[in-house]
Amino acid sequence: MSLQALLFDVDGTLADTEAHGHLPAYNRAFRELELDWEWSPKLYRELLNVPSGRERIAHYIERYKPDLGKHNEAAQSDRSAWVKTVHEHKSRHFQERLQNGQVPLRAGVKRLFAQAHAADLRIAIVTNASAATLEPFLAYALGEELCSYIDAVVSGEQAQRRKPAPDVYLKACRALNCKPASCVAIEDSAMGLDAAYHAGIPTVVTLNADTRAESLAHASLIVDSLGEPGEPIQVIRSSIPGTPEYIDLDILRRLQREFVHTAPAADG
Repeated sequence: MSLQALLFDVDGTLADTEAHGHLPAYNRAFRELELDWEWSPKLYRELLNVPSGRERIAHYIERYKPDLGKHNEAAQSDRSAWVKTVHEHKSRHFQERLQNGQVPLRAGVKRLFAQAHAADLRIAIVTNASAATLEPFLAYALGEELCSYIDAVVSGEQAQRRKPAPDVYLKACRALNCKPASCVAIEDSAMGLDAAYHAGIPTVVTLNADTRAESLAHASLIVDSLGEPGEPIQVIRSSIPGTPEYIDLDILRRLQREFVHTAPAADG
């Protein structure tokens, strides 16, 4: 079974959207709404264990009991609607940061997209993010050329369960008409790794500041970046011998072939 498709997570994988986009956008929205809240990087790393933005805000309110200020009555009378309003403010500020070029792609992303397209491999975006968050990222961070290479997009809204459940990955495989073990997922977190692994997909994890301390036992390869020629990556762990300078299709094909021999059964 040969490699047929690359499945890319978005937040933290294609770009450091959490540090450069989402977190500052949340804090900007809080200030705009005159909420005396400030999410630190440490707190935000904890909140990232909650799969979606609205759920994250609701969890923060329930767990930390912050002062709701002048919004107390509205938040108490219809919590869901009020959380939606807060998230809409955050989404607007996130889009502004994307438009202003404040959320650059991570090293190697553009190169690997182009290599996969040239080799006639299919490409999918597989993310917990909502369409409202995803669409501006695709438009402003990836851009028209790279977006034209994408064959399928599966967001968290399109599956019954978000990551760490395997649903979004299984849906992407069906959309591409590919068996899971013929794909490679590119992820950045334990949550995404678990989703891909339980779908039966070999996974490369590209670490970032938010995920460096996570348990990533099921990863086929753990690196600090996809890298670029002349800019060697750090390989933390690999299922194949050798230390690549950067991640290319040859490395991904070798990982996929190795995984096929021990691929887990997909859930569902």
